[in-house]
Amino acid sequence: MMGNLHVTPEISIQDDEIKFEFVRSSGPGGQNVNKVATAVQLRFDARRTTSLPDGVRERLMKLAGRKLTDDGVIVIHARRKRTQGANRKDALDRLFELICRAAKKPEPRRKTKPTKASVERRIGEKRKQSMIKRRRKPAQEDDD
Repeated sequence: MMGNLHVTPEISIQDDEIKFEFVRSSGPGGQNVNKVATAVQLRFDARRTTSLPDGVRERLMKLAGRKLTDDGVIVIHARRKRTQGANRKDALDRLFELICRAAKKPEPRRKTKPTKASVERRIGEKRKQSMIKRRRKPAQEDDD
């Protein structure tokens, strides 16, 4: 490979943690498509990696979605480009972007209350709707 994948100053993925498999690709390339394995399948074991802090690992596994296997391995298929090298770079870029997104801590939600005006608007709308529905019903007669 080209050296470690540096994501942030604190996070760096070791070469031996990323595995590449090359397969034949569909799509552009003409007759070359039938002869050369240009598509890339990148595998990264997110569950067992020692390169990521626990919080980042958990967020990465959630973000991976369908790319994550039951064993905790992230599989990225890259077949957009015509050459093996370009597809390999594309797969690495996509893994890099995924890890970058996982490295950002989500901001904690601040609890807020609705404004007094918005509560009054909501209640006013409910009253209006209630009156409209009440008028649709036939009048009730009192039995005395």
